[in-house]
Amino acid sequence: MNILLILHEYLDPNSGAAGSTLNLKEKYQELGHQVYTYSFDDLPPWLSMRLKDVVFPEMTALKIAQILRQNKIDVIDASTGDAWVWARLLRRLTPTPPLLVTRSHGLDHLEHEERLQDAALGNLDLSWKYPLYRGSIQLWEIAQSLKCADLTFFLNRVDAEYAVNQLHVNPETAYVFPNGLPNYFLNLPLKYHEDGRIRIAQVGTYVQRKGIEYSTPALNEILLKYPEVEVSLIGTELNGYGVPEQVYADFEPQVHDRLTVISYYQHEELPALLKGFDIKLFPTLSEGFGKVLIEAMACGLAPVTTPTPGPLDIVQDGHDALLVPARDSQAIVESLERLIHNRSELTRLQQNAYQKAQNYSWFTIAQQRLAAYEAAINKRDSK
Repeated sequence: MNILLILHEYLDPNSGAAGSTLNLKEKYQELGHQVYTYSFDDLPPWLSMRLKDVVFPEMTALKIAQILRQNKIDVIDASTGDAWVWARLLRRLTPTPPLLVTRSHGLDHLEHEERLQDAALGNLDLSWKYPLYRGSIQLWEIAQSLKCADLTFFLNRVDAEYAVNQLHVNPETAYVFPNGLPNYFLNLPLKYHEDGRIRIAQVGTYVQRKGIEYSTPALNEILLKYPEVEVSLIGTELNGYGVPEQVYADFEPQVHDRLTVISYYQHEELPALLKGFDIKLFPTLSEGFGKVLIEAMACGLAPVTTPTPGPLDIVQDGHDALLVPARDSQAIVESLERLIHNRSELTRLQQNAYQKAQNYSWFTIAQQRLAAYEAAINKRDSK
């Protein structure tokens, strides 16, 4: 098949949605398919990030029309909000249009609801500009792209159910496919250290959506109370926020010697960065999947996470993780203390989490997605 993958981001292998898209491209190619991409990398460099975000659906429509004049495309697989202009206005002009797939990297409508809840609690200041586009028009565009698609792919069951029940997406064409792990995360040696230290890693950007308003006070309390605990915050920076000096300023000075902040990392470096760690803290408020969660599990860390849609599809409370209520610093403290004081439970969670992570291979997930493409094309062509 000839497949066009579209994403409204730069194709940076070290970022979440872009890294997933590039992994899919690689596996599709290994399985013998021709894959094209279209992303922010293909837009004029003089456009600002804000403008690129706004005009991307229109630019995508023009690009699809251009590509279809030059190449036979069997599948257009676009992230949410990207292909709705082409689907609504130009698709009918194509004699035999490609199969149109809309894939979600995390449903923005649910993230929007979480953002409004945090704003109501006084934990987030929303700009006056937010309702003008991101909190209104962009959500409408995303809904349109889902309703126009022949297939819709979601990362978790809650997102899929919301899209079906609230956005009127056809349930017969909605699929749930997880993200995967590159080979350098699979079958790593599972080792335990016996030096008496407890090492906690929080991997992810230092932003409101990742729950830092609740995890930072909890980690500060743990560091003050337990001198044997060390904490690393990895991959904190996003668009100038979460730089080391900002993160350190949120912690008491007397714990800085046991706190490490790594603002940016190359994706393939993460297994080495997590070597020797015990616990993965993932206090997210809104998550499509939680790729860093399974990555840490594959490195042998026991997760402490929230029951948000993505993690709920991955872990089971008390078996391979501890689940804590979202927005609850005290619950985070209590769960971390539980594992600090109970090494046997910590080891059991680590082992189970490690085994669970081995199920997430990009190769297998790519095969499943390709099978969904082929089934839909065959069904369409048989009519």
